[in-house]
Amino acid sequence: MLTMNALPNVPRWAVLAAHAVPLVTLPSGLWRIALVAGLPVAEQPVEGGWEIAYVVGLSVLSELLALLTLGLVQGWGEVVPRWVPLLGGRGVRPLAAVVPALLGAAGLAGIAVYGFHAQAAGLGDGTIGTPAQDLLLLVCYLPLLAWPPLLVAVTVAYHRRRRQARLARWA
Repeated sequence: MLTMNALPNVPRWAVLAAHAVPLVTLPSGLWRIALVAGLPVAEQPVEGGWEIAYVVGLSVLSELLALLTLGLVQGWGEVVPRWVPLLGGRGVRPLAAVVPALLGAAGLAGIAVYGFHAQAAGLGDGTIGTPAQDLLLLVCYLPLLAWPPLLVAVTVAYHRRRRQARLARWA
């Protein structure tokens, strides 16, 4: 059976949601890597060093940001790992995790809304190639719509758990 690392007081649904976030970002990243690799996923290939660096960098950055969601259910979201210079071993203030996570979710939701608005308003031609290439793009990017709500749910669970722990210390 698949085991997922999490703190003992984290609800199972939050653990599953946190582990789902990197998985929903993976298809779009793989699509971008395939584009850079020259696979026929779009009619226009990526050309030039900076364009390749941007596309690969975007894929790596989005996956790394998605992996940060795991910190909301694991110990390194409450205490900075010892190997981190200057901060290692210190406690993570709850708002230091909650505020960036919620701002990130709002930004991701804004990008999604803009994307749908641009498509509905006819900004651009709306296609990247053949119908099969367009379908592949849609299948790879559609899971990204789950990222903001999953991130919000895990963040709210983190905040509640940390607040309850703080209140229990005062009691």
